[in-house]
Formats: sequence, C-alpha cells, structure tokens
Amino acid sequence: METSVLLEDILILGPIPESLHTPFLRVANGLMQRADYSKEKVMGLLAQMLRNPKKFAYSKNKVTNLAQAVYELNKRGIAIPLSETGITYLPSEPVPYVLNTSEKQADHIFDLRTDSLPYAVFGREHIEEGALKQMETAASLPISIAGALMPDAHQGYGLPIGGVLATEANTVIPFAVGVDIACRMCLSVFDLPKSFLKRQPDLLQKALVEKTKFGMGGETRDKIDETVMDLPEWQATKVIRDLKDKAYRQLGSSGTGNHFVEWGVVEVYEPDDQLNLPPGEYLALLSHSGSRGFGGNVANYYSKLAMQKTRLPKQAAHLAWLDLNTEEGQEYWIAMNLAGAYASANHHEIHRKLAKALGEKPLTMVENHHNFAWKEQLADGRDVIVHRKGATPAGANVLGIIPGSMTQPGFVVRGRGHADSLNSASHGAGRLMSRTQAFNTLTRSQWNKALKEADIQLIGGDLDEAPMVYKNIETVIEAQRDLVEVLAKFTPKIVRMADANRKEGREE
Repeated sequence: METSVLLEDILILGPIPESLHTPFLRVANGLMQRADYSKEKVMGLLAQMLRNPKKFAYSKNKVTNLAQAVYELNKRGIAIPLSETGITYLPSEPVPYVLNTSEKQADHIFDLRTDSLPYAVFGREHIEEGALKQMETAASLPISIAGALMPDAHQGYGLPIGGVLATEANTVIPFAVGVDIACRMCLSVFDLPKSFLKRQPDLLQKALVEKTKFGMGGETRDKIDETVMDLPEWQATKVIRDLKDKAYRQLGSSGTGNHFVEWGVVEVYEPDDQLNLPPGEYLALLSHSGSRGFGGNVANYYSKLAMQKTRLPKQAAHLAWLDLNTEEGQEYWIAMNLAGAYASANHHEIHRKLAKALGEKPLTMVENHHNFAWKEQLADGRDVIVHRKGATPAGANVLGIIPGSMTQPGFVVRGRGHADSLNSASHGAGRLMSRTQAFNTLTRSQWNKALKEADIQLIGGDLDEAPMVYKNIETVIEAQRDLVEVLAKFTPKIVRMADANRKEGREE
C-alpha cells in the first residue's frame, strides 16, 4: 500500500500553481498519516475540492484552508480546472433512490381491543405503575401480536422505556422505536491492565476532553472514517437529504441526557468463545449515544405523520403506526435503518480517536442498539416487527451491554433467547426519578459525595443524571437471569457527559 502522495500525483489532478505545491502535499500526506486515508481517497477528496472550492472553503472539513486558498485564486481569475485524469477521481453521481411503492397511506380511525393481549413482565416489583399502564395500552392496539416489559421499565411517550412490542409485519410505530433512533452501546477492551488508570489518569482525561464532543450543538471537524455518509440511502427522501449536512457535522459526537463516554475496568469472569478474552481485568472504553440530530428529526417528523394517518384514542395516540407497504412507512423504515448505521459509525469514530490517543488497538468490541425495530419471527413462526424501546436484543448467543449509572457497573451479557421476553433484556438500570424530580430533590453535595465514595472522576454531567436517580443495577440484572448470562463486568472510573446547565432538550 502506498504511504505518501508525491508532487507528480498532485499535478495529475490539474495545473496546480507552484505557490500551492507545498500546501497540497502537506494536506494530502497529513490525511494519509493522521487520518488513515488511502491515497485514492485523498486524491478523490482533492479532486472534489478542485471541482467546487467554494463549497469546501465555506464549510468545516479536512481541506477547508486549502480550499480557501484555491477559491481566492479563482476570485482573482486564476482557475485550476480538473484534468481528464483528475475527473476520474471524482465519485460517481448518486443513483436516484426509488421506493418500492408509490401508494400513500390513507387516514384511518382505529379503536383499541376491549381486552389487551397478555404480556410478560420481568421484575414487576421494580416497575412503576405508569409504565405498566402504558404497556397495557400498547398490548391493546389492534396490530399488537405480543409484548414484554423489562425490569428497568419506566414511563415514556407511547411505549414505556423498557417496553418490547411485536406488531403485524407491515407496521412500524415511530414512538415505539423512540426519539433517539438507534441509541446504542459500544465497548472497546484494550490490552492494558487496570493499573493504567492510576498510572495515566491525565492522559485518559485529556483524551476524553479533546476527542469527544457533547450536546445538541456538538459537531466534529476531524473525522477518521466518513464512509457512512456515502450510503445511497442519504438520497432516498427529502427528509433525509435535508438532514445530511447536519449529520455529517455531528458524526463522531454524543448527545445530552444519559449519553456518555467513559474509561473503566472490564473484569472478564471466565473463558468464552464469543467474547474471546482470557479471564482478567482490562482497561476499557464504554460509550452510549445514538443518531444525534438526524435521528431526532426523523423521529419527530414521522411520529407526527403517523399520528395524522393513524387516529387512536387519546391514551394510545403516541402509538400510531405507519404501514410499511406505503410510501410513508417505507420512508421511515429507510431512515430508521440509516440512523442505525449512522449511530454505529458515531461510536466507531469516538472509539478510534480515543484508541489512537492511547496508541492502542482494541482486543475486542461489543455493541448493540436499544431503540430500534427489527423484522423477526416469533417462536410460532409468525413474521412480526419487534420494537425495542430501551431494551437490549437478547436472542440466543447475542452479545450485548447493559450499563448501570456513573457510579454503578455495567455488564457484558449473552442472550438466552427467551421467547416470552421476545428475545430481549433491559437496556440499563432504569430511572427512579424523573429529570424534574432530580433537579428539585437532589443537591450537588449529595452528588459529589456519591462520586467521591465510588472514586469517579466526572467531566460534565448534571443532577438529572446523578447515580441516585437510577435503580440498583445488580437488582435489575438479578431480575433477568432467565434472559441473559453475564460474561463480564464494566466498572466506570473516568466519565465524560454533556456539560451541566444546558438549555437544550435532553436526548435519550
């Protein structure tokens, strides 16, 4: 593999003025050495910049300064046209994305069943009444096939957080997926001992501060792998196309609320073929975030659309669905799955940057969504759409991560494929207090005391995420021993969250 760009390569693109030879070479080789770009990818980016220097000069990207220099020459009448060879480095034009149907979803009014379907509840004694009532309503939908409630469940919009709902195979409920589509966990385990936390705390804190971005407006300039932005689905609908630039700017960032990136220690209990790590304690990185502003805007748009198309009694209004055989349903399904790919890419950006700051590559990575809908089959063979809103996929031998709080451990688990749970488990400990209750009840001294007792270094965060607002994770795990097998424990030590006192809404 070629490891550098030469002047003769640059001049293949077009008549680059001598005054720009050095800047072009510096940028090109910087991308190869620091951003791990291939030579072909570098040449492609430079070709795109020369084709449209104004666009690159007025946006945040890896060649902004170089594009500004080229654009200044253009304004003085000095053009740098792409050569015929240079044109071959341009990406092919995106193929128009065509939906499988042009049928529109008609408006309909529906009643609920007079008797709700039976559904399994795990850890009922830990679940608030509001969540149970919401699940009862969800099980009364005319399209509902089966349901389950996880032990971390608490009240949300429409389907409770911690709720799992299987519906007819042609239906999807945006609010049963959630506002933060594809909210996701990702764990990287490094070949470094537990003692590294004590030896290099400054390095680990500095890396978190410098390599992560949080908040509703959080954006990143430097990106390692942008290939998720090349997916054809970004051209599928106007809603998606209008959000693409925002998604690109936020790639590799984290949201607000309970989103975090943290260093800690993973303790692997015993040998396991899937986890493939010898027993012991390792330095690890754990992140929790989703599809950012892209997923949030998609969720808001299609939730409102579903409520316009599917009219339900007031208590069930937020459980409105879209028909997957119509344009509206297909558009949401494409956007939801794209949000899944984008959320995964977000985590990979974060983990690669922090791994690079350590000069290490992870031994293994475990990850999973917990706000998503999947096409699955029930044990009786029926095709359904399974919505997991704040629930972890736990099919037989499926690995997942169930976090606790900033002072409680999280767990790497393997699903047991429990049919009554719809192959699901909890997505965390679950809240004991609403955010408003937390701000009105807790004090900073209580919070600081809890952090000190647990030996946690916190960067950012606010009272609505204090450890006291969460259930005991050990109790929640115990309530789902039939659903998952615990393979390893993650104990947080240095935690990064969105800064306190932000005025924007919270992302979940």
